[in-house]
Amino acid sequence: MKCVILAGGYGTRISDFDNKESILRPKPMIEVGGKPILWHILKIYSSYGINDFIICCGYKGEQIKEYFNNIDSTPWNIEMVDTGLDTMTGGRLKRIQNHIDDTFCVTYGDGLSNININDLIIFHREKKSTVTLTAIHPPERFGVLSLNGDHVTKFREKPSGNDAWINGGFFVCEPEIFNYLQDDSTILEKTPLETLSKENKLTAFKHDGFWYAMDTLRDKKYLEKLYESGNAPWKTW
Repeated sequence: MKCVILAGGYGTRISDFDNKESILRPKPMIEVGGKPILWHILKIYSSYGINDFIICCGYKGEQIKEYFNNIDSTPWNIEMVDTGLDTMTGGRLKRIQNHIDDTFCVTYGDGLSNININDLIIFHREKKSTVTLTAIHPPERFGVLSLNGDHVTKFREKPSGNDAWINGGFFVCEPEIFNYLQDDSTILEKTPLETLSKENKLTAFKHDGFWYAMDTLRDKKYLEKLYESGNAPWKTW
């Protein structure tokens, strides 16, 4: 099975916090524990026996190509495809259509998780849907205040968020998805997924475990801290 990684965006939010990071390198190449976050994502999939990757490059894609062309002793077979500088997520996927001929995985180039990829794929096949996304609880980044009028009645540093789900990536898709992608301006998370949802062809694999996306410098530092602790939750290898 192939895994497609969307790694072409500008990473503008992280540049707001640390210009040097995103000016010098694309967001998926920003390091956690001395390795690009993209490397960690490949390691997650590889630990489940998925070693064929298509990396959708864009902003500073030459750095991604240079890094993975020079990496040694991995079982990975990596195709790096230039999917354009300003192409949206659905457009990037559309551009690699001729590389796909069967069920495949897709994820973003900035999110880490301890999701069980095997269970995800089994779930997708059982549901016989066109696309399965991984639903996760929003990370507990901010404390929550309970108010009564102008008075604070409760302060919770870690809201439970058990009723809230968001799209965490880690998709499994059938080639049929390409019928829902139009051109470079197509945003995967908008019309394509909304249409699939209306047609009852989109399922959600609920993941209650660890998931975290690196959007800001604060996120990078948080992931670094987890890695340095020796207990990085996403380290499934």
